Amino acid sequence: MYGLSEADLEIQARARGLTDDLIQYEEQAEAAHGRLPDAIEKANLGRAIELGLYATNLPRSVGGQGCTMLQQVLVQEQGGRVTNGIAWCMHTPPGWWPAVANDHQRERWLLPTARGEMVECYAITEELAGSDVSEIRATARRDGDDYVLDGVKWHVTSFDSAAYVFFQAVLTTGEYAGQQALFVVDVDAPGVRLVRTPEYTHTLGHGHAIVAFEGVRVPAVQLVGAEADGLSFVYEWFRYERLMIAARCLGAAERLVQESTAFAKARISGGVPLIERQLVQGMLADNVTELFAARAMTYETARSVDEGVDVKVLHGRSSMVKLYASEMAGRVADRAVQIFGGRGYMRENVAERLWREVRVERIWEGASEIQRLIIADQLAKRGPSALIGQ
Repeated sequence: MYGLSEADLEIQARARGLTDDLIQYEEQAEAAHGRLPDAIEKANLGRAIELGLYATNLPRSVGGQGCTMLQQVLVQEQGGRVTNGIAWCMHTPPGWWPAVANDHQRERWLLPTARGEMVECYAITEELAGSDVSEIRATARRDGDDYVLDGVKWHVTSFDSAAYVFFQAVLTTGEYAGQQALFVVDVDAPGVRLVRTPEYTHTLGHGHAIVAFEGVRVPAVQLVGAEADGLSFVYEWFRYERLMIAARCLGAAERLVQESTAFAKARISGGVPLIERQLVQGMLADNVTELFAARAMTYETARSVDEGVDVKVLHGRSSMVKLYASEMAGRVADRAVQIFGGRGYMRENVAERLWREVRVERIWEGASEIQRLIIADQLAKRGPSALIGQ
């Protein structure tokens, strides 16, 4: 089904086996504000690395797995079945970095990250700059052999566990003043200050911090690529992560379909199984139908990346799958809570946890409204056939 090769099915099975094991830790993590004991987290990461499920997106030349985009989707889809971010041990570092990293960046951060020895975080979003990164106000000015970075970043996911951060800023000096550049910065560099870590709806071990960069001085060797390249890296990351969000939404929806169907079969209401009630049947039918559509759409988009489809077309398609899969997962989660009834509102229930977790998928890496604007723009420029074929 779905035209998966033997290699695709094999890595999918590996990922499913790992995530089946990770599910046992969900309630423990939920009771501990998303955190698991360090020994368990280390063991989970080690297992992911051992199974070849870590850095699936990086080339083998830097220690990654060199997987196809479809295989990366298959792995992240399985990760989406597990709540509380436990499956984030199957991490995908920045796939765009190997092509542009200088020797210093490669040795200091990239290679250790590919080995699973450190992780990164992104400092892009600001209080007044969310889905539209062109509104960023953080600055970078050249001062001799260094750059000086200033700005306050919001929603810096995984800052509490990262070794370094990618900082997006507007250049204020030089030939490319007014354009955006990207820098790599150690989280403990002088001038990097944690403002606070707000509480969020979901319960993950990874916080989403507000971080101030106050006169942070970094050598020019920590500029990623060229001065004018900053937005290109962000857009590439957005395209990739939108596809991975869609994949994880597929996994979440599959888990919900399975769990709610099993419950509806076992729950007796008025002397008959709940699954025989037509209104419940309607919710279950809608859930599995929408999952089928979203999965086919996501797999096809991943294949189009592997086939080398024009990047501008992929920009539109990644928005399409992120939009549809994230909104599909939200509907599936809401119906699943309803099917479970009062149980579905208990935090020990998977439906309740996924209901909270998938809500953000319609916001981060570009809100649903932004995705619609991108899709409409691509439709106007290239026509329907470029986005959906003949």
